[in-house]
Amino acid sequence: MTRRNSSGGLSDQAISRRSFLGSTLATTAVLTAADMTVLDALQSPAMAEELKRKDKRVIVFWLAGGASQLETWDPKPGRPTGGPYRAIQTNVPGIQISELMPKMSQRLQHTSIIRSLNTKIGDHGGGATLMHLGRRDESALKLPDLGAMIAREMGQIDSAVPDYVAFYTATEGRGGGTGQSGFLGARYAPMFLTTESKPADLSLPPGIGEIDHQTRADLRQLLSNRFSEGRKSSSLGSHNEAYARVRGLMSSEQLFDISGEPQSIRDQYGPTLFGEQTLVARRLIEAGTPFVKVSRAWWDSHGQNFETHLELVTELDHVMSGLLDDLEQRGLLDNTLVITMSEFGRTPNINASLGRDHFASAWSVSLTGCGIKGGSVYGKSDEDGQTVADGEIGAAQVFATIFHALGIDHEKEYYVGVRPVPLTDPGTEPLKEVIA
Repeated sequence: MTRRNSSGGLSDQAISRRSFLGSTLATTAVLTAADMTVLDALQSPAMAEELKRKDKRVIVFWLAGGASQLETWDPKPGRPTGGPYRAIQTNVPGIQISELMPKMSQRLQHTSIIRSLNTKIGDHGGGATLMHLGRRDESALKLPDLGAMIAREMGQIDSAVPDYVAFYTATEGRGGGTGQSGFLGARYAPMFLTTESKPADLSLPPGIGEIDHQTRADLRQLLSNRFSEGRKSSSLGSHNEAYARVRGLMSSEQLFDISGEPQSIRDQYGPTLFGEQTLVARRLIEAGTPFVKVSRAWWDSHGQNFETHLELVTELDHVMSGLLDDLEQRGLLDNTLVITMSEFGRTPNINASLGRDHFASAWSVSLTGCGIKGGSVYGKSDEDGQTVADGEIGAAQVFATIFHALGIDHEKEYYVGVRPVPLTDPGTEPLKEVIA
């Protein structure tokens, strides 16, 4: 079990859960008294809870450009702002969502819908930054995003799989879809895939064998150690940690290859790039990756909003329902949190181009699975969706709720020098109504 101190560093007596379990299985027949002591410790309630927390995972569907809440989670049928699509009853009495999501409507027992976000930032860059960080970024201190913080809290220091993977293979809005590890350093930066669904350069180049590769790694380590002598720098440590993981990451290449998956599973996710990347996301979290973000662009429907959402919401409905079914069948839904969010929603008013514009005053996100009270709705917008009528919240409360659902203390502080930096803004509380 890897433990971390309040400054964000590892304690001196950290125990790797994976390496412990591996060695225990290999030596079951010759357990010593010391081994039994460690096993007793693992059976303690506190240790059991910590192991349970570390086994949780997150998949984010980033709906880049701003998905319409009125065509997804908060329809307004029959109102001037409602548009042409109906609301349909879900399998949870009293909750309706857009008719464009018939599959999700029958799986809502796992999902909580938050309909009362007022994030106040209506531009792509600022809105995306806010919904990645849970707060505004700072000029003097680069803050870590949600993926980096979850990777930091839930990743294993000796893990062979990447801690944070982000897919964004569209060209539109890519600048707002990036992730950042901020002051946590390169160890928790995303593996950011923008042109392919699998990382480049994980295989050894032609002509380089395993022995040559190891020799080069040893030489690099020797030079790095000499350079580090007499120098103290967090950047040096982060740089060396990143190189130390290269061989492990190379062994994870097969996780990005879905060709061996049964055709029935591939059909469950669909043949689109979004579906295939979501299947890779499931493979990654099943192998131990704490955080995967799958971005789907481009929801910025200033014109032809209804045609755009017919296409994109229909695809989201198929992919998301397929993922939830797959996670549940594999026993992974209870420890995997699935999130849909974007930089903002869309205006209730329909413009002259039959589009909806940027709107941050009353929009929706969804949380599904791990630690979430399924079949619930938090907050509401008014009858036309123009303002929040009840339960107004910002990004910080969403982040605090996510952390709480994962068993992470949202008030925990990292230290940058002597400055404490909490995971969420001081005074923020999670939405208890959304927590299971």
